[in-house]
Amino acid sequence: MTTSIASAANTPSTTAGNAILAWTGYTGNSPATTAYSAPRSSFQSPHRSAHHSSRSLHRPASQQVLDDGAPLADINQNALLAALPAADQLLWKPYLQRVDLHLGQVLYESGCTPTYVYFPTSAIVSLMCMTQDGKSAEIAVVGRDGVVGISMFMGGNTTPSQAVVQSPGQGWRIRSPMVLQTFSRGGPVLAVLLRYAQAAMGQMAQIALCNRHHYIEQQLCRRLLQGLDRSDTSQLTMTHELLARLLGVRRESVTAAAHRLQLAGVIDYARGHVNVLNRPRLQSMACECYVAQHRVSLFPSVV
Repeated sequence: MTTSIASAANTPSTTAGNAILAWTGYTGNSPATTAYSAPRSSFQSPHRSAHHSSRSLHRPASQQVLDDGAPLADINQNALLAALPAADQLLWKPYLQRVDLHLGQVLYESGCTPTYVYFPTSAIVSLMCMTQDGKSAEIAVVGRDGVVGISMFMGGNTTPSQAVVQSPGQGWRIRSPMVLQTFSRGGPVLAVLLRYAQAAMGQMAQIALCNRHHYIEQQLCRRLLQGLDRSDTSQLTMTHELLARLLGVRRESVTAAAHRLQLAGVIDYARGHVNVLNRPRLQSMACECYVAQHRVSLFPSVV
């Protein structure tokens, strides 16, 4: 059962934070905080130029930064932000910017150093690996349950994957140095982010296994369920071409699998929109990888 954004926002951050810290075994006190004084400026794209590669999807020239004077309840729409201790939420709040994330927008390219770390709320982001000849496959899905830019607090200065907005919506962003500064102090933020990194690696491993050993129809069911878990509706904005890119298969194979699901009354598909009519049936047709990913998720009640 998917938990709505509204219910996630109503969860007190201290409760979520204590639950995560208990899970990680952290019992220490948070060190004194240090003010972050990096200047706030309009967004400048950190990725390579738009003509760098024909592989890249559509990327708007800029992001719309919305007003960021929102209460902490709005920040808690992202489960990872909600799990942070209240003191760290208050420290980050002046530097968090709410942004619109557009379909097909590339947040960063593989091999780049991200300027921002993103915490989606209603948007869904795909982490993609690509070959030199333009073929691709999705290695992770990030929605309101996580963060885009995990490599920044894993000791790497560059990202191994491309981050593409797969479903439009909103999210929060914060400059990477602020996250690194808080992470380097240790304490509860370190515990929460490391536990999320472990869960993210578990998801990547499960997707790799699924893509190698399961039928395309099973993979498609698993991927649709992952999208539903991070959405408040039963409708997903997905073309057959996008699904083929995510699964790393031919478009014709996705079309055939989607047609079989439509004939079975599980989904309805029209003009790039997939409407799930029977979620229990969809889940029964998916492989065990969908349930396995829930077991390794840091926030199983959110997704």
